[in-house]
Amino acid sequence: MKINGTMVVAAVLLAASLALADEIRWVSSDGTSLKSEASASSLSVAEVPVGTEVTVVEGGGRWLKVRTAAGKEGWVYAGKISDTPPAAEVSGGDGGIFGDSMQKSQITTAKADSARSIRGLSPEAARYAKDRGTPEVYKKSLDLILSRKVSDRELKAFLTEGRIGEYAPVPGGGK
Repeated sequence: MKINGTMVVAAVLLAASLALADEIRWVSSDGTSLKSEASASSLSVAEVPVGTEVTVVEGGGRWLKVRTAAGKEGWVYAGKISDTPPAAEVSGGDGGIFGDSMQKSQITTAKADSARSIRGLSPEAARYAKDRGTPEVYKKSLDLILSRKVSDRELKAFLTEGRIGEYAPVPGGGK
């Protein structure tokens, strides 16, 4: 049997696809949706919280078809999942702000870290700024920036208008 270039390319693509299949990944971004198609504008099949383990069924480009442990299947933007489980915690052991439903999650957050992010600089950074004579106006400006909240709607509008991430055009119309 004669092997031609098309057969070799097909074999390589099949091998790459099989290597990706059944690969375990974890959701790493808030607001991640399983989509009915490999497109940010397609219908959402399900919402998947940060830390959800998913199995890659198909993909290899910017979009991956995944399946959750609950059996939900859909496409997810590759930038919203990771090949390692998240290390941060979102619950402090008492249900935290997310309630007891998060107790079963692998994601937890150190209470000191979340409190620090709310009040601005860490004590170490504040000491460093004071020791270096950083003007108070700089600290106040930084506190103002850190206090700024961006809603999910504002973030989506920014990403869509800027054609960033999952909203970026794909050369050639592929995934």
